[in-house]
Amino acid sequence: MTTAAAMASLVVMGLIAIFLFVKAWPAMHQAGWHFFTRFQWDPDGAPALYGVASAVYGTVVIAIIALVVALPISIGTALYINEYAPRRAQRILVSLVDLLAAIPSVVFGLWGRDVLNKPLSDISAFLYKYFRFVPIFHTKALFFGNSFFVCGIVLALMIVPIITAISRAVMAEVPRPYCEAALALGGTKAGMIKEVIFPFSKGGLVGAAMLGLGRALGETIAVALILSINGNIMTNILAPGGSAIAGLIAVKFGEASVNGRSALLGAGLVLFLLTLVVNLVARLVVTRSRPPKGATK
Repeated sequence: MTTAAAMASLVVMGLIAIFLFVKAWPAMHQAGWHFFTRFQWDPDGAPALYGVASAVYGTVVIAIIALVVALPISIGTALYINEYAPRRAQRILVSLVDLLAAIPSVVFGLWGRDVLNKPLSDISAFLYKYFRFVPIFHTKALFFGNSFFVCGIVLALMIVPIITAISRAVMAEVPRPYCEAALALGGTKAGMIKEVIFPFSKGGLVGAAMLGLGRALGETIAVALILSINGNIMTNILAPGGSAIAGLIAVKFGEASVNGRSALLGAGLVLFLLTLVVNLVARLVVTRSRPPKGATK
């Protein structure tokens, strides 16, 4: 039964890939390799011009911003819950983290658009004023907001509960006798965390980070509500505008023609493959980072 359940998940994933490929083939066949290298998106033009290069770029940039912001917060929160919080507070904190993970993405998107956009725009102006010598903060835009930076921060808030929950569970599995031995030998708690907890949980932490990255790559509603979708390659993260695959599909699908929907499904296929590659790389990293059998460190 368990084998059948595992095979069923593989079959479903394969059927999704086949469906996307069949529906996307007309547009991809017409565009050729330009589908992956072209920046313009006008499938109903004369001639039809569409490509996912800018959308893939924006998707990766937003996901990286989210992961860079979320990872230290998540690991710090997981460490506090496991190692520093009083026992009475641990259950409450775990429940709150799980509750945050259950909030729908549309709520985060509306919150980011209507509440966080203005303060994050002020932060963007601050970064531009004092750190514009950094290429990603240099822009000629006269105003800020609805940018990669805002989307990345909102997605970071979305994936923090996921990474935190997995990281906390992984750290809780570290053998406590090793932790107690490190403390008994005169080590500090910080030293015990560095020398015992992190080495044992390294593989799980990488897996948690990659799972959060996969969630950020595929997020649709929040990006569609916040980002001003266009086909430009934004070399900075503070100016409004840009493109992301999930947001592009959400914004354009309802009004697209037959050819346009085929192109959008092609973009969905690219996102599917991108997420699959991220998960495979995560699996490889987790496997290689596991301590050998019988290891005591």
